Amino acid sequence: MRVFVYATLLFPAAGAPLARLAIAGLHPRHAAWLASISAVVLAGTSCAALGLLGIAELVRVPAFARLAHLSRRVIVHDDSTSSVVALVAGILLGAALLGALTFTVVRIRALAAAFGHARALPGRRSLVITEDEVADAYTVPGRPGRIVVSTAMLDALDEPGRRALLAHEQAHVRSHHYIFTAAARLAAAANPLVRPLACAVEYAVERWADEHAADEIGDRRQVATAIATAAIATKRTRPRRGPAPVLGAVLGRAGDARLDNAGPVPRRVAALLGPAPRTSPFAFAIALGVIALAGLCALEAADDLRELIALAHIERHG
Repeated sequence: MRVFVYATLLFPAAGAPLARLAIAGLHPRHAAWLASISAVVLAGTSCAALGLLGIAELVRVPAFARLAHLSRRVIVHDDSTSSVVALVAGILLGAALLGALTFTVVRIRALAAAFGHARALPGRRSLVITEDEVADAYTVPGRPGRIVVSTAMLDALDEPGRRALLAHEQAHVRSHHYIFTAAARLAAAANPLVRPLACAVEYAVERWADEHAADEIGDRRQVATAIATAAIATKRTRPRRGPAPVLGAVLGRAGDARLDNAGPVPRRVAALLGPAPRTSPFAFAIALGVIALAGLCALEAADDLRELIALAHIERHG
């Protein structure tokens, strides 16, 4: 069991290379899907591996072995898990569960506020234009999701730029991008090693929206110009976000900058000035392979522990 458990615990260290691979080798839509799934799988399997180490030590305790009708001799003979390792695993698992629980509570409250904020916005249409001297544009998840754009932002853009901006925001609403970012952040709260994947997801959903806008407008350079213009206007007027979690129109998030020193907005503009992105089958296969291996190692470790407990149970009743 030890080999598979420890291998499972090592897989989250592949989070940073996987994040770079997803951004560089996949279409943004595929990158968002694969990076978020990778984050959840790697964090989930590593937590499961920590749990298996804790269970392996628990069944070695004489009182528990008697209560579960297990042969402690078989368990001690066939499993050499260190008590110190099991203790550390238990502490790490507790920290992971606490981090995940804390994030979940905070996120549920934030989403509830977002849904309430969306309902409280004036009108019933998805687009809401606010009279504001601050140049800002963002989406608010809800039923329905709302797109909020200030008059200052609209004034900063020409007509094609406004169309590009709205197409970008509509992609956030229609594709429910907040679900991707929430899943990846939850995984990162449980295991910080997958944080690069969460940053990759946040960048990928912005690029996904950019590419959707480019397809809608039919002019990649126009969308790139709109993003650059909106970013300058936004920074100049310092936007005030609402109380709800939102997806920015052009600025992304600070965590994105960790993927590349250039920062998210220049990278997005540069990507739009180049050819349309395509998914590399090779990169896609590598990412899927890492996810599959992590899951397989976790399953093998769980099966080894199951066989050990079954053998100890048979020995006790034999």
